[in-house]
Amino acid sequence: MAALHPRRVAWEGARIFVCAANTDAYWWLSDTIGRGLGNIYQLQLRETRLRLQAEAEAVHAEAGVWRARLDELLDTHPTAAEILTQMISETTSRLP
Repeated sequence: MAALHPRRVAWEGARIFVCAANTDAYWWLSDTIGRGLGNIYQLQLRETRLRLQAEAEAVHAEAGVWRARLDELLDTHPTAAEILTQMISETTSRLP
C-alpha cells in the first residue's frame, strides 16, 4: 500500500464529507462515520448538514472546519488514515 500523506487525506476527507452532507449519500456516510470514527464525528456531520441546509454558502467554511478536525484526528491517531481513505473512496462512489 502506498504511503498516505495525512494532510492530503484530511483535505480530501473534508471536501468529500462536506459535499456528501447535503446529498442522499449523507445517510450512508453518517452511519459509516459513527461506526468508524465515533458518535462525536457523526454528530458533527449532522451539524454540517444542518448548516448547509440553512446557508448554502457555508460550504467553504465547513470544509475548513472538517479539514482542521481531520488533521487533529490524524495527528493523534495516524492509523485512522486508512479508515478515512476507505470512507473517502466509498463516499465518492456514492455521490450523484
